[in-house]
Amino acid sequence: MADTIIVGRTVSVGALAAVGVTGGVCFLVLGFFFGLTGGFAVITGQCFGAGDHARMRRSVATSIILCILISAAVTLGCVATARPLFRLMNTPTDIFDDTVAYMLVIYYGIWASVFYNMISSIIRALGDSVTPLIFLILASALNIGLDFLFILSFGMGVAGAAWATVLSQAVSGFLCLWYVARRFPVLRLARGEWKWDPAFAWEHLRVALPMAFQFSITAIGCIVLQAVLNLFGSTIVAGFTAGTRIDQVAVQALAAIGMTMAAYAAQNYGAGKLGRIRTGVRRSTFLSLVCSVAACVFVILFARPLTALFVGAEGEGPAVIDASRTYLILNGVFYFVLGLLFVFRSTLQGMGFAFVPLMGGVSELILRVIGAFVFAEYFGYPGVCLASPAAWFGATAILITAYFFVMRRFADMHRRRLPSGHPAYPLTETRNAAPGSRNSVPDA
Repeated sequence: MADTIIVGRTVSVGALAAVGVTGGVCFLVLGFFFGLTGGFAVITGQCFGAGDHARMRRSVATSIILCILISAAVTLGCVATARPLFRLMNTPTDIFDDTVAYMLVIYYGIWASVFYNMISSIIRALGDSVTPLIFLILASALNIGLDFLFILSFGMGVAGAAWATVLSQAVSGFLCLWYVARRFPVLRLARGEWKWDPAFAWEHLRVALPMAFQFSITAIGCIVLQAVLNLFGSTIVAGFTAGTRIDQVAVQALAAIGMTMAAYAAQNYGAGKLGRIRTGVRRSTFLSLVCSVAACVFVILFARPLTALFVGAEGEGPAVIDASRTYLILNGVFYFVLGLLFVFRSTLQGMGFAFVPLMGGVSELILRVIGAFVFAEYFGYPGVCLASPAAWFGATAILITAYFFVMRRFADMHRRRLPSGHPAYPLTETRNAAPGSRNSVPDA
């Protein structure tokens, strides 16, 4: 958001649009690695929940090796295809060069994003979600400072904003690494734990790749959506960009609840406490509904003044503000669906069921693409804005159905294996259980 505000205010509306065009492609590449590192952390979290620290350290070492190999290969492929991809996306000629310049820097900095996400995912898998947040806040402040330095002092334009993002991510990654070295001696890796085990690596990839592809499949839909949007011209693209940046901030609470459920479900699944997973889902669903209502009210009431942060009131500014407000209203009223999507998708991923969330991503892709073309044909720009909510509805219906099916199946399997009266039977939480027992659930 800082990148786009500073670019829009200090360079031009066209520069703002150029950064916006890269949004779907950034999500395609960086989202892939976000899912990949999150998937690796699921295995780490399950080992931690089961109390197997030796296997947990092997999981961390294997994750590091896989991240290095995959990020190097993806970086080479992305740099080689940058220009052809943006031509294919109907990028307006007046912003094409700035778009490519911004994206190439992001590509060269993929390692920094992977570095931070991998280490922060491991820290969260071990139960500490506060420290990565603190380091990310510091990095965000650094990002803003570097934006002004590179854009205003060095005159680097949109490429300067990209360099600020990459460098700040690298700093946050090194801070997380320093913290792990001091705070988690259990993660100090011995030489033998770096030994390559193809079967163990595949165990990680089996969970991580579907999560990574789920993000990328969703991103492909966003790229198609962007290609349709580009036909409306750079002014509408700039308004859509401002709206999406505000939208990303507004739904951060929903995304955070989903990330929490991934780590929470992984730990409790590893410990065999499915009753606690049910409790977490119910409470997270309630929290997400409350946060979605608050976010909806926020974006509708403050759409105009927030968008005015990106552009001035002169020239194309009023048209940009109107386009942004349209997007925020049409998406904001459906935030509650997005919140449910985050909760149920992350819970299934944390339990190791990555295939269903992948199919949810496929449904998102199909519905977003159909929505982009069909809705745009009949409703114009507002139709493009409605394509994402249509995709949320389809994916959420699949995920909720799958969650209840999985929980019922595992409860039945568990009951058949255990005699009546066993402390882990039935798989439901009981508030009158003895403290520390398998069925005890602490009050929130």
